[in-house]
Amino acid sequence: MTSSYNTMWCLIGCSIGDFGTILFFQISDFNVSALVVMSLAIVNGIITSIALETLILSRQMVLSAAFKTALGMSLISMISMELSMNIVDLILVGGAKLTIWVMPIMLFAGFITPLPYNYWQLKFYGRACH
Repeated sequence: MTSSYNTMWCLIGCSIGDFGTILFFQISDFNVSALVVMSLAIVNGIITSIALETLILSRQMVLSAAFKTALGMSLISMISMELSMNIVDLILVGGAKLTIWVMPIMLFAGFITPLPYNYWQLKFYGRACH
């Protein structure tokens, strides 16, 4: 249960940056490849996930310690989440494009992919990825 809760928060943080980046390029006049958009979406997703984790942790510790802790969270979990979301988008839509019907599938893939790793981290090391 705890690993699912932690994965959900990671998914929220990652999705904000990921979806925001894809939407920006989808509605703007910038003409860049899907690979560039997805790469930027992954980076921005990780950044927003760290920012959200910092905000959540700042309720329990000072801001600088919260930021350092958030930076130390598992990048493996975040990267696998981001990759799975973008691969689903690429396969189902054919590129970096948001559509209402593909977003729930992307979110499901983003949740399910890192969940076993997050569970393992929590079970064996007693630490949450997010």
